[in-house]
Amino acid sequence: MTSHPTSSPAHTTGASSTPPAGGGVAVPLATPDDLYPPAVRQHWRDRGVWTDDTLAQHLSQAAARFAERPAVVAPIAATPGAWARLSYADLDAYAEEVACLLVQQGVRPGDRVVVFCPNTVEYFGAFFGVVRLGAVPVHALPAHGVTELEHFLSAAGARAILTVERFGLTQHAALAREAAAAAGADPQVLLVPAPGARPASTPVPPADVDPHGLGLVQLSGGTTGVPKLIGRSHADYLFSVRRSVEVCELSPDTRMLVVLPAAHNFTMSSPGILGVTFAGGCLVCAPDPTPGTAFRLIEEERITMAALVPPLAMLWLNTSTERDLSSLEVLQVGGAKFANTAAAQVRDTLGCTLQQVFGMAEGLVNYTRLDDPEELITTTQGYPMSEHDEVLVLDDAGEPVAPGEVGNLWTRGPYTIRGYLGGVSASSFDEQGFYCTGDLVRQLPSGHLVVEGRAKEQINRAGEKISCEELEDLLLQMGGVADALVLGLPDEHLGEKTCAVLIPADPAAAEGRAEFTLAGVRDFLQQQGVAAFKLPDQVVVRTSFPTTTVGKASRASTRRRLQQEHAAQA
Repeated sequence: MTSHPTSSPAHTTGASSTPPAGGGVAVPLATPDDLYPPAVRQHWRDRGVWTDDTLAQHLSQAAARFAERPAVVAPIAATPGAWARLSYADLDAYAEEVACLLVQQGVRPGDRVVVFCPNTVEYFGAFFGVVRLGAVPVHALPAHGVTELEHFLSAAGARAILTVERFGLTQHAALAREAAAAAGADPQVLLVPAPGARPASTPVPPADVDPHGLGLVQLSGGTTGVPKLIGRSHADYLFSVRRSVEVCELSPDTRMLVVLPAAHNFTMSSPGILGVTFAGGCLVCAPDPTPGTAFRLIEEERITMAALVPPLAMLWLNTSTERDLSSLEVLQVGGAKFANTAAAQVRDTLGCTLQQVFGMAEGLVNYTRLDDPEELITTTQGYPMSEHDEVLVLDDAGEPVAPGEVGNLWTRGPYTIRGYLGGVSASSFDEQGFYCTGDLVRQLPSGHLVVEGRAKEQINRAGEKISCEELEDLLLQMGGVADALVLGLPDEHLGEKTCAVLIPADPAAAEGRAEFTLAGVRDFLQQQGVAAFKLPDQVVVRTSFPTTTVGKASRASTRRRLQQEHAAQA
């Protein structure tokens, strides 16, 4: 990257609001100076963007305002089949119980604690108990295994891991103990009690934490490798939450269905768990992500809002139901690009407004606005939620692309990090504090962004660059296709060949159909005007894709399986 434009893109601030430069730094274990340079911190404080509020105060402040209002409805892992209904006062007391447990086990303010819980009431006790103490939660997802947990414990220098004995088919405590033993630093494995199981003895003193210090650790959302650790300060994260509440128009009447893992950044802050509790709304946890369970809870709990990744959203769209979904006002879809054709079905099929969310745990969050024209809601991924966000669309040489052209997304702002914990992937950050997201986007005159794929998700076929997402969007318009992935596979003549992997809506009916052959797919794409060099070299039909921990289709796992199958046949 060599230069940046001096003018501000649409929906970003002018030069008077531009913070001092501060480069991407190696963050060993994140002091305030590691997270953001002092001049940058002062810049956002002076403008009132960052406040002195901390995550330690978040729940107690909400409990003071909304004491008797419903806060959480969730399964209890410790008692299979049982559910908890907690008011804000109840949830505040529960956080105190867990904070007392941590103190009794030697955990102190500033210590790191891995939170490894499913979408049950214990997650809320664990997260809010850790921050109540002034310790730092390190989020792990329910689908993580020993390898990831060991990495989190070691990389974060965690003092303990909070979990449940089991939930569903997963033996959480056994996984945690194995990971703790492998980590070698002897972190404690602590089981989260059910609400009221061990009332707090001596109240935990109010945590004296620096609002600019490390507030929590999130995970990078990539689809390959062990997740990178992302350090977020109290000030930057809570700004993101407050602004999300405003953009998404939350209120005490909001009732949000938590379907995705509670620990995921999308579920946590966009506006998610912290946003709903800031507004005084209610969180209802689905014990599983199936449409049947979700639709039942929407009807019974009068859910007004839900957040999904595209594969789950498509499953909802393709599942007929007699349930009353009339209370559902907003369906957020994010985590990956939502196909235009599917997005256009949401209002008619589910009877609610679609809100596209394009964000990242590293910071920048884009939303379509609830009052945007329908065309922008269904064909774009929104625009930055804050006027202080700076967005640049640059070519591979670091120069601005022409308006409307595809380029690499770079961003900085009051809630976008300046480096990963441990200083890994330092090349993702430049000397001016901009972060390269790895996304390929177009920016419309309105400022809305259209995600065209990932820079590393292009296929280089005989020197020609092919966008995987361009072909995927077209394949989803083909009759009988429920989902599609386009991958580059090694080829000794082409460098990479293009492989289309299709999931039929009805696998039995698709068997033997000409449309699902290589010739049929190529013919369909040619009718859509696709250039000859972009046409697939191979078509594979599957019943499902391997997924990442948050339900995204995993390109890496799909590619690896196809290569293994090819090697076995050779």
